[in-house]
Amino acid sequence: MKPGRQRLDKWLWFARFARTRSLAARLVADGYVRVNGKRAEAAATAVGLGDVVTVAAAHATVIARVRDLGERRGPAPEAQALYEVVDDATG
Repeated sequence: MKPGRQRLDKWLWFARFARTRSLAARLVADGYVRVNGKRAEAAATAVGLGDVVTVAAAHATVIARVRDLGERRGPAPEAQALYEVVDDATG
């Protein structure tokens, strides 16, 4: 992976959009994730700073801008620092 980029499944897991990395990969494979408006085709899709990631989970649809790339799956405040919510369409 190029410097300044990270695998989408890894970033989703670090940012706590999925409980496990396997579930993050499944979200991508099942078509519930978009990067910059385009459906992500693979869990290995690279994301970088400034990219907009849309996650359409069962409980909510969240549009978030990548602010940082994680190095580990840490506590919630650390995970929330990885992104900025652009739009949160719950319900």
